[in-house]
Amino acid sequence: MTNVPMYHDGMRQLQDIRETRPLADRLEQVIKRTALTDEDRAFIARCAMFFIATADADGHPDCSYKGGLPGFVQVLDDGTLAIPDYDGNGMYRTWGNVLVNPHIGLLFIDFENPKRLRINGTASVAEDDPLREAFPGSVFIVRVTPTLIFPNCPRYIHTMQIVETSVHSPRCDYTPPVPAWKTFEVFRDALPARDRSGE
Repeated sequence: MTNVPMYHDGMRQLQDIRETRPLADRLEQVIKRTALTDEDRAFIARCAMFFIATADADGHPDCSYKGGLPGFVQVLDDGTLAIPDYDGNGMYRTWGNVLVNPHIGLLFIDFENPKRLRINGTASVAEDDPLREAFPGSVFIVRVTPTLIFPNCPRYIHTMQIVETSVHSPRCDYTPPVPAWKTFEVFRDALPARDRSGE
């Protein structure tokens, strides 16, 4: 997978219309990499969220937000990221896609000090990963192998601040509150037994 070209014919077509092919080629020479750097590691450790793009076996896309406390995504080495899967709505659109199509795209953004990092690669999902013990509240562990890493210009990133981290973010010695939607009558009989407290 490391031999996948940076640009395909559709990208080249638009580059040629806008006369940006030389610029695109220069950007590839200067910013493209396949190994995570110390700077990447520090940036990811500061991030409390990222966006992930996946697709099913037929190529139908899906995009999702994943959040936690800063550092919830860990860089294990220069070629591996570990992402905890936390309890959610049970649809498993993102990680279910990974099971049938491991190709993913990650976008990490710092809104307070505008910066972004893109990581494309492949992912795997495991329930029995030994790292689960290091991630309180994790259900699965997702390991990502980057095949393309590059920063993006931050000029259109709006400067925003995290006012408060989510009370639902897992952490050591902490039991998050039950999300409100799990108390709605319309979902009660469909919840797994572990979520039917008080019934």
